[in-house]
Amino acid sequence: MSRVKKDTIREHRIDMEIIVDAYHEEERAMGWYYYLEDNLAFPCKAKCTAKRSISPLKTGEIVEVTGMAPEEECMHEMFVEIQWEKQKLAVPLSQLKGISVTDETRQAIEDWHYWVSMGYQF
Repeated sequence: MSRVKKDTIREHRIDMEIIVDAYHEEERAMGWYYYLEDNLAFPCKAKCTAKRSISPLKTGEIVEVTGMAPEEECMHEMFVEIQWEKQKLAVPLSQLKGISVTDETRQAIEDWHYWVSMGYQF
């Protein structure tokens, strides 16, 4: 993802709701994990917007997101579980865009995309 212009409203939400009181990598990762878990409405449809070497999804492919991947899978990047070829598979949230999702879900996904686009890390 490319860098984007700084968004002060989103920055404030990230600082005050997502990573507030997070002093090291693990705490920031868990702040993101629980924010996404609380704000993403599952199941939901999503479209793959970017090819990733760690994911079998193709750009334009539509999948059903069923939930967050286990916490231990999300210590360096946020992953969500999808139904793919009759099995659950964890894929990076950064490669997905919600389709016909709630405003809360859309905002949470866009918050994560923003974080990644800004080059922020845990």
